[in-house]
Amino acid sequence: MKSSTLILLRHGESLYNKENLFTGWTDIDLSQKGTEEAKSAAQALMREEIFPDICFTSWLKRAIHTAQIVLKEMEWEHIDSIKSWKLNERHYGAWQRHNKDAIKKEVGEEMFVAVRRGYDTPPPPLEDGDPRLPENEPKYKGIAPSCLPRSESLKDTRRRALNYFIESIAPHLARGETVLVSAHGNSLRSLVMAIERLSPSQIVKLEIPTGTPWIYKFDETMHLLQKRILTKSGEI
Repeated sequence: MKSSTLILLRHGESLYNKENLFTGWTDIDLSQKGTEEAKSAAQALMREEIFPDICFTSWLKRAIHTAQIVLKEMEWEHIDSIKSWKLNERHYGAWQRHNKDAIKKEVGEEMFVAVRRGYDTPPPPLEDGDPRLPENEPKYKGIAPSCLPRSESLKDTRRRALNYFIESIAPHLARGETVLVSAHGNSLRSLVMAIERLSPSQIVKLEIPTGTPWIYKFDETMHLLQKRILTKSGEI
């Protein structure tokens, strides 16, 4: 059986990224820069002649629109795109929609770093009645509220994202396909942690830039053969 290829792509810069706000599950769109980053990602993939057989995204439009822009730019819109909330960004709880610098000033450096860069420390959860609860959004109505997070640590995000990867994405790789996953900084860091076998102390130092394809190649037994990171100017 031929080797398989996994493309991990963090969405382009969002409007909240631009404004230095905690986004989480807030369904905010791409900035103009984010749109251009998605187009650059498509150009990088075409330059390397990497064309996906199937695409997976979250339920958040910044990831969905990034995938749509990439596939349109590549003139490769015929493939199936499968969406799952389990690829959503980490839920930042009560910190969502708040300025990062303001939160840091409010809670202090130690708490801020423990949540922001730590592995198993979640931010304060959303409380009952908070309009930001996922259960208040129509798209999550079919999911039991007990399954939807009110805040998450990276460890929590890893649990749902990795389970979805094993159940729904890995079978395509096992068949030798090329798979595009357009998702978010923390859901993708969760997958990288498993793929590269990183420890909790190692993963907290890892940052995935927006709009930059990370390419993983596997053999027929899903053994990692190669990792490449594609940039606008080439490969790093």
